[in-house]
Amino acid sequence: MNIKTIPVGQLETNCYVVVNEETLACVVIDPGDESNAIMDYIESNRLRCEAIMLTHGHFDHVGAVNEILEQTGCALYINPRDEGYEVGKSGMKFKMPEGGKYYDDGDIIVEAGLEFKVLATPGHTPGSVCLICGGALFTGDTLFRGSCGRADLPGGSMREEMRSLKKICELEGDYEVYPGHMDSSSLERERRFNHYCREAMAKF
Repeated sequence: MNIKTIPVGQLETNCYVVVNEETLACVVIDPGDESNAIMDYIESNRLRCEAIMLTHGHFDHVGAVNEILEQTGCALYINPRDEGYEVGKSGMKFKMPEGGKYYDDGDIIVEAGLEFKVLATPGHTPGSVCLICGGALFTGDTLFRGSCGRADLPGGSMREEMRSLKKICELEGDYEVYPGHMDSSSLERERRFNHYCREAMAKF
């Protein structure tokens, strides 16, 4: 498995292209903007996009979904609690395209020959999820390096956010953490040094 990080849009959202190196099939996680940059990477490496997986429905994570769907015909997954949920100056809401699929806590999704386990992690949004694939943990805007996602937007809940952080920290073993913004980390580092994770483990 190979993971390519492509920062996109004004908020520099981390879009991830997760590649099965044996078959050159891939999954795109959170294509927030700049579909041309994402597709350039896919096409220049002769990859075949089989699915888009969304960690949540905010505009900066879904902005290039429709363009990539049109160009690849791939599958699309989102937690149903974030369909139609959006925050932004435009007031636009993400609408599930025809044929889109839903996933939720505990689901195992196999796409591109790769297995993704879904963890429901509400708090930043009602339908936020994290995705585990091998030793990689894609945390969207739930967990950042040294921080966590804001919970003061409509539909957010700091109590739910803290419970979700505890749920993540209680996973067995260590994972490489790939967040929705900024640098990657490791789960063990966040357990030890992230104030929000330490508080979540102590109080929730």
